[in-house]
Amino acid sequence: MMLSASPTTFAKSSLEEMLESLRRRDEAEKPKDLPPVLPSRPTTKARLPSARRSLPTNFRVDGNGWKCDVNGGLFSEVNGEEEGKRKEKELGMRRNSFGSKKMRKYEHVDSPYSLEGNEAEEMEGEDRVSDVKAQLKEGTKGKVEWEENDNIGYFIKKKLSVWCRLSNGLWRSGTIQSTSGEESFVSLSNGNVEKTSTSELLPANPEILEGVNDLIRLSYLNEPSVLHNLKYRYSHNMIYSKAGPVLIAVNPFKDVQIYGKDFVTSYGLKATDSPHIFAIADAAYNEMINDGVNQSIIISGESGAGKTETAKFAMQYLAALGGGNGGIEHEVLQTNCILEAFGNAKTSRNDNSSRFGKLFEIHFTALGKISGAKIQTYVFNVSFEQSRVVQLATGERSYHIFYQLCAGAPPALREKLNLKMANEYSYLFQSDCLVIDGVDDAQKFHKLMEALDVVQICKEEQEQVFAMLAAVLWLGNISYQVIDNENHIEASADEALTTAARLVGCAPHELMQALSTHRIRVGKDIIAKKLTLQQAIDTRDALAKFIYASLFDWLVEQINKSLEAGKQCTGRSISILDIFGFESFKKNSFEQFCINYANERLQQHFKRHLFKLEQEEYELEGIDWTKVDFEDNQKCLDLFEKKPLGLLSLLDEESNFPNATDLTLSNKLKQHLHANSCFKGDRGMAFSVRHFSGEVLYDTKGFLEKNRDPLNSELVQLLSSCTGQLPQFFASKMLNQSLKPATSLDAPKQSVSTKFKGQLFKLMHQLENTTPHFIHCIKPNRKKLPGIYEEDLVLQQLRCCGVLEVVRISRSGYPTRITHAEFAERYGFLLLETNVSKDPLSISVAVLKQFNVLPEMYQIGYTKLYLRTGQIGTLEDKRKRVLRGVIEVQKCLRGHRARRLFHELKKGARNIQSSICSENIQRTDAIEANRFPPFAPQFVDEQLTAVIYLQSVIRGWLARRHFNNMHNFKQLKYESKKSKRKDILHEQQIQVMPSVMAELQQRVLKAEATLEKKEQENATLQEQLQQYEARWLEYEAKMKSMEEMWQKQMASLQTSLAAARKSLAADSNADQLGRVDVASHCCYDSEDKVCMESRTPGENNSAMPDVVEGRENGSLNAAGNLLKEFEQRKQTFDDDAKSLIEIRTAQSTSNVKLYDELRRLKHRFETWKKDYKMRLKEAKARLHNKPRHTESDKARRKWWGKLGAKAL
Repeated sequence: MMLSASPTTFAKSSLEEMLESLRRRDEAEKPKDLPPVLPSRPTTKARLPSARRSLPTNFRVDGNGWKCDVNGGLFSEVNGEEEGKRKEKELGMRRNSFGSKKMRKYEHVDSPYSLEGNEAEEMEGEDRVSDVKAQLKEGTKGKVEWEENDNIGYFIKKKLSVWCRLSNGLWRSGTIQSTSGEESFVSLSNGNVEKTSTSELLPANPEILEGVNDLIRLSYLNEPSVLHNLKYRYSHNMIYSKAGPVLIAVNPFKDVQIYGKDFVTSYGLKATDSPHIFAIADAAYNEMINDGVNQSIIISGESGAGKTETAKFAMQYLAALGGGNGGIEHEVLQTNCILEAFGNAKTSRNDNSSRFGKLFEIHFTALGKISGAKIQTYVFNVSFEQSRVVQLATGERSYHIFYQLCAGAPPALREKLNLKMANEYSYLFQSDCLVIDGVDDAQKFHKLMEALDVVQICKEEQEQVFAMLAAVLWLGNISYQVIDNENHIEASADEALTTAARLVGCAPHELMQALSTHRIRVGKDIIAKKLTLQQAIDTRDALAKFIYASLFDWLVEQINKSLEAGKQCTGRSISILDIFGFESFKKNSFEQFCINYANERLQQHFKRHLFKLEQEEYELEGIDWTKVDFEDNQKCLDLFEKKPLGLLSLLDEESNFPNATDLTLSNKLKQHLHANSCFKGDRGMAFSVRHFSGEVLYDTKGFLEKNRDPLNSELVQLLSSCTGQLPQFFASKMLNQSLKPATSLDAPKQSVSTKFKGQLFKLMHQLENTTPHFIHCIKPNRKKLPGIYEEDLVLQQLRCCGVLEVVRISRSGYPTRITHAEFAERYGFLLLETNVSKDPLSISVAVLKQFNVLPEMYQIGYTKLYLRTGQIGTLEDKRKRVLRGVIEVQKCLRGHRARRLFHELKKGARNIQSSICSENIQRTDAIEANRFPPFAPQFVDEQLTAVIYLQSVIRGWLARRHFNNMHNFKQLKYESKKSKRKDILHEQQIQVMPSVMAELQQRVLKAEATLEKKEQENATLQEQLQQYEARWLEYEAKMKSMEEMWQKQMASLQTSLAAARKSLAADSNADQLGRVDVASHCCYDSEDKVCMESRTPGENNSAMPDVVEGRENGSLNAAGNLLKEFEQRKQTFDDDAKSLIEIRTAQSTSNVKLYDELRRLKHRFETWKKDYKMRLKEAKARLHNKPRHTESDKARRKWWGKLGAKAL
């Protein structure tokens, strides 16, 4: 059913025509009670294309495709192309389209994006659709100019802040004072008044927008505003800013503390959203995990902008997300140290310039853990940066590893390799630059050794690597001497030659012959031709360059083997591209030519994704879009790649001619390329190319030689015959490459530029299969000093990378795009309505309506839904909230089911346990009954009696406690009632007077004062208590010491008494045998010393034996009584002392009482000791009766005294 456009309604686009026709057809075919299949498209201006882009009303769709009848005929592809060209001519601008049309225009231009077969046909069909649907809006340029002029007029009228361009080209902010025609007077911020043209004024942003982290947020987007915003952030150490999807990183030239573990955690938890390299790496990681698409982080910028450091920080963050700092993650980070040492060098613009490009591909498992990595290098494979090994400009250095080896090699290695200092090697000393300020090469070498250990390169292989490096240095010291009149030379057999030959693994004369002669095959004969001095130097340098380049490739292979050990092929990876930056020196040679060509191709990739593909997709999807103009560098790429008249083609062609020179190359380039606007011939052998980053002057001197990269077969044979493993490996690899069949019989050997171009195209193809994330590094000044911001240098870099165009596209574009089916599948469950059609488009529209997404925030294309920045985040938050609620409900339900099942299992387990326990008890009782049948009943009765008794005691105690509680409760209840009655009577009888209240208040104050005094007294008492406790500790220690002393004294007394008792018994026995007058005398000289003496009186020799025996028995009884008393008193004092210690431990008595008890105990002990001493003296006196002593008695008394002294 055909529809006609009504003049009173909005013009309908082709998509609306199709949707309306399909909806009406479905309504006619289906029952009336079913919902419509496709809803009518909302009539909002933001989602409708302009009337000029709508299709005619007689547009129809049939089985053969899109057709439209214009004036009774078919709208052909030719008519569409002519219409598009007419529109371009009317608008005065060229459409910056990129695709099959441009490829058809330049059929002989190579491109990494070329399509084949069905893909090319599909692109042509899309172009036909684009020609029919996409037409540029008329008057776009005039509209933008009118808006800017209108803004300036408003600023002039209100005298607001503006940007004024000075005579030196710099921008300064100021305020418009007055205007006169086309001239304005602006008062600058420094107080000066500048007269300038009104057309040179640009509006400035308000102060509230100063230093915003995203340039999209600027109200007025112009060059001075962007420059000032970046400068403000740079001065506040905020080196990262966003320009839409691009991260801008300004090199601070100093350490900025924004890369620690706390920042890694913060960005990992989404706790901050400020621009950062961690944020870019986190976005790439999340997109890889969620979408399953490989990602790439492309870091661009000129030399010295900080690309290498930025790449290292990105790898650091990915390593933290991928598993921490151990295992494969640690190996990935340590590879940077190795690659920097062997691939970076000091140039005039950068102290750590990457002289090679590397693509670091990190592989992840399905869970997001790092499983392996792979490094792809560029430049060394094609050999043109090898020249830095043998040739250095003034003020530059060779690769870092040479200086690190000379400075940090241990003595054993230094002696083995015969290493000297760096200033003794010609290859290093020729530039007069051996050190870098602030860099310790020896410390770097130690870190390199640790990194080599981490990537599992054994010590033996490390020594071989260092031997190759030392051989390269010694090759540079080889000198030559002239041997004939024809200027033929021969290598000198000096220390350099012998050392280099030993390190490589060949004989000195073999190396001398290879460096001095060149063998030519004439028929079957081989003729050795002597070389001239320059030829010999070139041969020597070629050997040194080949060894170093092969060594670098071997190291990369070893690192890749180590990193791929645990690699799992999951298809998920993040690639980090760190490649050499754009270079422009005073003298630019073949190296800068290739480097800048690679940067041109990377710039095209950048613009292809951010400009071309973006705008082409909007056109093909029928999105209402105002096209943004940008500067395309396709002409410069055509200058390099076009066949047969391109720079690379002409260079290869000239390299194949044996008699060609650098001068003939320069003349050929000027002859064939003078018409190209990006090429400019210069005097002599120089020419210039207008790159995206500026014009660069190249000198063709050495172009042909470096492009050919010659290496004599004699040198390859020499290396293959060496005893070292690495030289043999290098030679075999070179021979294998030379033996590979060529693509055609007449095809010459590939040149360096051709190999480099092939590698570059391979890199671009690999990047095309990933989702790119762009980081552009900015070099703020040429002096490489912190805090300096050169506006002209920064502005040039911003223009080159197209920051303003990127921001304009991001501001007016739709960065989020998702197909209708994916959108419906992801957010369709959020719909509350159930009568919505089940097709993806209807569901998508219903979801947007339900959540009140503003019409200007989205557009609907033919196959995709386009959302502005921030909209998808809102929908994701709502989706997560709903899913969180669903999960909570599921959690509760599952928890309920799990608990119910658990209780059932628990109940069953208890039943089983009770059954088993009862059975076990019964079985045990039966066994016990069988084992002890007579005593079992009695034993059971005793146990039951004990249990009943215990239960009765417990129940009685419980009953008494319950009774006491009830009794106390009744008393409290009675007293509370009584107090309530008294209070009621008191309130009824007594009326509170003001004086009484005042008196009560005074009492309260007194009570508070008294309370404070009591609290102070309490504090004082607590202090005294603490003092008493301290004193008690001292007393306790004294008490223990005194107790030990008493025990020693008692032990001494006990020993003395025992000795006396034994002595008395011995004397008694002696008397019975005939000895007479045995007496003991015990003398106590002091409290701690006891002296025992024995006396035998001579006056009693004639006494009766029974009298003597009675007296001796009385003495023995007295001594036994004293001994018993001593034992009793000792036990008593011990018990008292132990009781005091137990009382102290239990803290049942105050410290003062314990101290009194201790004094009383001591006093009793002193009293008893004095009394005991007196009684011991009396016993001694009774035993001491004889006035004279015999010689034997004196000897015995002397012996007894010694024995007493020993006992004490």
